[in-house]
Amino acid sequence: MLPPRIKSKGVTIEAIRFRDPALPFRERADDLLGRLTAEERIAMLHQRSPAVTRLAVAEFLTGTEGVHGASWRDHQGTGRVLPATVFPQPPGIAATWDPELARDIGRATGQQIRALHDEHPPISLNVWAPVVNLLRDPRWGRNEEGYSEDPLLTALLGTAFCQGLSGQDRCDDADGYLLTAPTLKHFLGYNNEDFRDLTSSGLRPRVLHEYDLPPFRAPIEAGAATGVMPSYNLVNGRPAHVSPLLREIRDWTPHELLICSDAWAPSNLVRTEHYFDDHPQAHAAALRAGLDSFTDHDGDGEFTAAHITEAVERGLITMDDVDRAVRRKLLIRLRLGEFDPDGGPFATAAAMDTTAHRELAATAARRGAVLLKNDGLLPLGHLGHLDPLADSRPATFAVVGPLADTLYEDWYGPALASQVTIADGLAATGATVTVHEGADRVLTDLGEFDVFDWGDDVITLRSAANSAANSAANSAANSAANSAVSGKYLTVTGDGTLAVTADKPAGWNVRETFRRALAPGGAALLTSTATGQAFRLRWDPRSDGVAEAVAAARDSDVAVVVVGNDPMVGGREARDRTTLALPPSMDRLVREVTAVNPRTVLVIMSSYPYVTPDAPAIIWTSHAGQQTGHALAGLITGRHAPEGRLPQTWYAADADLADPLDYDIIKAGWTYQYTTARPRFPFGHGLTYTTFDYGPLCVEAPYVEAPYVEAPYVEALRVEAADSEEITASLDITNTGDRDGTEVVQFYASYAGPDQPRRRLCGFTRVTLKPGETATAGVSVPLERLRLWDVAAGRMAVPPGPLEIGAGASSTDIRQTAGLSFPALPARSTASQARRPVRVAAADFDDYANIALVDTTREAGTAVIPADPARPAWLKVATFRSERKGVAVFRTACSRQSGGRIEVWLAEPASEKSALASVSVPYTGGRYEWAEVSAPVVFPAGADEVYLVLHGPVRLDWFSL
Repeated sequence: MLPPRIKSKGVTIEAIRFRDPALPFRERADDLLGRLTAEERIAMLHQRSPAVTRLAVAEFLTGTEGVHGASWRDHQGTGRVLPATVFPQPPGIAATWDPELARDIGRATGQQIRALHDEHPPISLNVWAPVVNLLRDPRWGRNEEGYSEDPLLTALLGTAFCQGLSGQDRCDDADGYLLTAPTLKHFLGYNNEDFRDLTSSGLRPRVLHEYDLPPFRAPIEAGAATGVMPSYNLVNGRPAHVSPLLREIRDWTPHELLICSDAWAPSNLVRTEHYFDDHPQAHAAALRAGLDSFTDHDGDGEFTAAHITEAVERGLITMDDVDRAVRRKLLIRLRLGEFDPDGGPFATAAAMDTTAHRELAATAARRGAVLLKNDGLLPLGHLGHLDPLADSRPATFAVVGPLADTLYEDWYGPALASQVTIADGLAATGATVTVHEGADRVLTDLGEFDVFDWGDDVITLRSAANSAANSAANSAANSAANSAVSGKYLTVTGDGTLAVTADKPAGWNVRETFRRALAPGGAALLTSTATGQAFRLRWDPRSDGVAEAVAAARDSDVAVVVVGNDPMVGGREARDRTTLALPPSMDRLVREVTAVNPRTVLVIMSSYPYVTPDAPAIIWTSHAGQQTGHALAGLITGRHAPEGRLPQTWYAADADLADPLDYDIIKAGWTYQYTTARPRFPFGHGLTYTTFDYGPLCVEAPYVEAPYVEAPYVEALRVEAADSEEITASLDITNTGDRDGTEVVQFYASYAGPDQPRRRLCGFTRVTLKPGETATAGVSVPLERLRLWDVAAGRMAVPPGPLEIGAGASSTDIRQTAGLSFPALPARSTASQARRPVRVAAADFDDYANIALVDTTREAGTAVIPADPARPAWLKVATFRSERKGVAVFRTACSRQSGGRIEVWLAEPASEKSALASVSVPYTGGRYEWAEVSAPVVFPAGADEVYLVLHGPVRLDWFSL
């Protein structure tokens, strides 16, 4: 009897098991895997898995971008970005402090990616979003892609966004099927662009477990994320693409994860990082570490297939390793419904830029705008004659600055299907609007240009031909030529010449940006930032753009100064910022406009924080998409109350920032948790048009209460199995103003230890109230949110001792507090149980100086080494347990013939004191050649902390005392 036959996408095929929706996904994947040849399986390891026509299996591509909308770039090789609904950039989404809204945006993005896929099947349903790297350093070029500097806020938003993308939030009968397959980026410790494939992020266990891992863990544990993309950088001396953590994260979920490399990163293991001797070694190591899909050499899979094949032939890996990775990719394809005859439950879920999507974009843009400062100027409606609806004379607005009448796109967003600028939004209220971008006008050999200053001496030049300022001077003969270049940008063409042909600054290598240096004789030297070529041009200034903008502002009822960045210029992928300062021309514009008009609103439209001059009212918005203008106009005029809160600290000066490559947030003082600098605007900050009163804070828990002198206090009944335990914190909030308003009530934990967080977000809730209305704002706080890394025990635990819960309007505006007290766990109550094991990993230190973290082997382990071998380095280990045998043993490696030395001290090393013991470390043959050295040492009674001092290029893996 012949097997039944079914139709799938026009192809008649045998009804074989991998196409049977009644079977489990794993069984179907194994069936398909068993039908593939070894060559076909190896070919599927590349990003672009080729079609297998004999099985009617289509080509499959990993990777469509979707951090704030469905983004498909270089469509059909044209370089064109397809239009879709553009939502706010991720920091703008985070500024809403609204996971439900993030979930809705994720769902809309997933529906639109489905629509793009249905129209163009090569567009992948494997989505490379969201980015859950933490915004540790606001100078990071890719700040625009992440949510927040805080791990909890990022975890909650990332999980919600993934739930929307995957469809698990709305489809009860999905039964494991996916709307799209979200992939978390970029694992791990990735927060710098400059030399990103060569720099190593030092993540000691405390930083790793308290800060960097939680935003990845939460979406994976929730089953919302289906994969991870490793980052370009190294972590503790080992490339992230071969990190042993890639295997560990699989334990967080019962589902298989698809781990996709970043572009060209497998090649970097040999080409730039020189971590392996050849590509077969590198590919084998990545596959063994857990990499499933190799994004390398663009669409050419032969490079990957050839090196994987050679690795198999050399015995570096087996076909079982290949099959394991291919099975994971097949499981994702099955969950996406690809092999179901009807396409699965999400086959009809596609929708593109619907009315609901556009309304969602408007809501997100409005809620994500943050009122940073208000001296009483806003909302403008309260001034009577400035409200176009309340007076017969329309208000006059001067909207000035380089972003006054422009919305910019970024590298990972869709093309704007429509756009409403801030000038458009204010004009739509009925106001009279005058626009001036504040750009200087200059005459060159190639015509007149408006010059835009983006900082760091980088400018763009837009043709001013046919503009209102110079149209009278144009003759009829040249008007057609002028029209052809009007609004176009100066660019360097492919053949290395200058032309006025670009629609906007764009592309991976932006060819429309130049560094300007004035030269004698009325000339300027323009150096292309893309090619390095220098061009000498006539440079005849015709107008001072700032002065003209200031004149327009002086004569208007209200001045709105709009400054910020073009996401294609300056800080972006592959390029970090060097300063928080505004570009000089924008700084001057803000200062001079505020000097002449007391009704000045400063709007900062940017991908990251800036240090700006002051103004009576200051608003920040991300590049918030197509509805930005209506959102900002509604906020300025008072049609809507501001609801946004900052998702990251706005520092007051560059001097407040640590070295960009110092990833130890505890030691370096990064983020609101550890900084001692007073911020310009703190994490969580955001004003509204009303006031709120906070009632007493009540903390409840399954514990017994105990009296405390200074605050309500709760004695915690300590239990081991605390994952399911939680505390609740609540208080009454009253709107004491005369307008409706939304308060984001934030709950923070404060710890007593000197190196513990000054304040740490543990929950938040949004409360919308009418004037005089009161409501209870409360959160449940799982104890896991209060845990810190116990270095001695090697686990997360709530530290014993007092802990304060505070509730307030920002990380620095705490209105009410209550206390908790946690005794030590019973299992660790004895002295011996509280101390470390006899053998201590060197990386498990409590404090350090001049220490760098490095790889023990290429496969696993973390050791320490002096960051600067010319200076002594030390690490402190507390609560250690000595064997009291009088011998200290150290596992060391030294790759220099000169060797080195390790000293044992009982206090921080000082010239007036002496070491307790010293041992020479000989040359061991290489950085991965380890040997044990020992020295006699006698510890005095009661000693429970020790300092180890490293001299020279000594690598220390572990020690026992």
